[in-house]
Amino acid sequence: MAAPMEERIAVPIDDPNADTEWNDILRSKGIIPEKPPSPTPMIEEAILEGRRLAHENRLEGKDIDELDELEDEEDEAFLEAYRQQRVQELASLTKKSLHGTVYPISKPDFVREVTEASKNGAVLVNLTSSLGTNVESRILTELWRTAAREYGEIKFCEIRGDMAIEGYPDRNCPTILVYNNGDIVKQVVTLMTMSGVRVGMKEIDDLLLEIGAIRDNDMRVQKRRRDKEDEEEERRERGGIRGKGNQANVEDDDDWD
Repeated sequence: MAAPMEERIAVPIDDPNADTEWNDILRSKGIIPEKPPSPTPMIEEAILEGRRLAHENRLEGKDIDELDELEDEEDEAFLEAYRQQRVQELASLTKKSLHGTVYPISKPDFVREVTEASKNGAVLVNLTSSLGTNVESRILTELWRTAAREYGEIKFCEIRGDMAIEGYPDRNCPTILVYNNGDIVKQVVTLMTMSGVRVGMKEIDDLLLEIGAIRDNDMRVQKRRRDKEDEEEERRERGGIRGKGNQANVEDDDDWD
């Protein structure tokens, strides 16, 4: 007579991660794996760390006047330390501000004013259109002046495209040429990749950050980002108020039916 086959006992496992006495026995026997750690503590720790960093960096990008307005809200010693940091940053920017205006150049000046000058820091050249109907070129020309005033430590130049390069097509204008250490390191043909006619100082900031002419913690960049966030927050609040107002009007109309 054949030996009976060994019977297998079916182990009831409902939820292997449940905190039950039965699961504890199964884990001790190695039948089910140990329960994975709960992600909740890690999530809570990340939230607390995010709040801590947000609190520590709450004054980043604020200028002197904005810091003065917070005298009643912030610790005096902490606020004064930030104020002195801003004063030093402003003094450093003023010391580095060798330009502050757009340099109109001609082809014979190009090597001296751009190629050679870029050995002392980045030089950006705007190849402008010869036609007044080129909207992008007109927009960048105005923005170039703003950027030159704000970033006085960086040299901004401009020259008509067909005067810099014989036969340069107007459809390629404006073109931005970036020189550094005597070589061209980047070129942007038209504003298609820079938001087109909606280009603003944010796109100029992004370009300067990309080429390493400024740093991400630059107080001018930080302030512009914060102003943009405040503007968007204000727009959302206005939209919310307007939406509630419309809803209230609808409810009032219903009362008259």
